[in-house]
Amino acid sequence: MTHAHRALLRTIALGLLAAGIGGGTACAQPPKATAATKDGSHGFDFELGSWKTHVRVLRHPLSGSSTWAEYDGTTLVTPLLGGRANVAELQVRGSAGTIEGLSLRLYEPAAHRWTLNYTNIRDGELTTPVVGSFENGRGTFIGRDALGGRPILVRFVIVPLTPDSIRFEQSFSADDGKTWELNWIAQDARMRR
Repeated sequence: MTHAHRALLRTIALGLLAAGIGGGTACAQPPKATAATKDGSHGFDFELGSWKTHVRVLRHPLSGSSTWAEYDGTTLVTPLLGGRANVAELQVRGSAGTIEGLSLRLYEPAAHRWTLNYTNIRDGELTTPVVGSFENGRGTFIGRDALGGRPILVRFVIVPLTPDSIRFEQSFSADDGKTWELNWIAQDARMRR
């Protein structure tokens, strides 16, 4: 596997945890908290537990390609430190191979925001974190990264659809947020014991 392919997988696998819903624009920095901002340290509580996961990944983002790969598997989200941090473990397989990774999500109480830190177990490297918060139940997280050596913005949006289903989407922008290309869609359904 080439370095570019590993970097692409590492970056798109961040979508496990969140994603950028297409359309609209976003600033490169997350919104600043105000004095009226409420404690968001339990923003991910809705996601704790075991999930059946279906993932669609755009094979060659920002290239004009429209070829997608599909994967199925599971996600396990475990709280840490009383819920102010959590870890999400993703294991999915499809015709294009396997994606296994984990995301450590950390709450920053002074800034009232979360950082999402992802690693693909294949290479064990952490990607550049995305940063953001939940507003009206919707989580938006943005960060800077690189794809094939060129700087990009990464945007994730997490949308709880029901108490037992969540949609994650990721988009990239090569023009500093003027336009976005959707490249990762994950649907999670809660697994019952």
